[in-house]
Amino acid sequence: MKKIINGHKYDTDTAKVIDTYCNELPMSSLDYLCEKLYQKGNGEFFLHGYGGVRTAYANRVSYIVAPVCSGEDIIPLSLDEAKEWVSTHSTVDIYETLFGEVAE
Repeated sequence: MKKIINGHKYDTDTAKVIDTYCNELPMSSLDYLCEKLYQKGNGEFFLHGYGGVRTAYANRVSYIVAPVCSGEDIIPLSLDEAKEWVSTHSTVDIYETLFGEVAE
């Protein structure tokens, strides 16, 4: 997926996948959610996520009976947001590889 946001290009084909988080629900669930954290060559982080109709990735579609359907999007992340995502959804090793060692 490619998207331009605030004059910055985000491309899942050229950025490096750091880690993936998917909740353990079946893809047919209205609450299914999967996110991949990417890092661009310039160091910027972003999420590419997709999910069911009860997630932040749902799309509004006016021409069908149900007004909302599953969808996907790209979300740019600040450094602090990327750190939070990794600390919540990833491992200590990945965190420290990206952001440096953390004192005990």
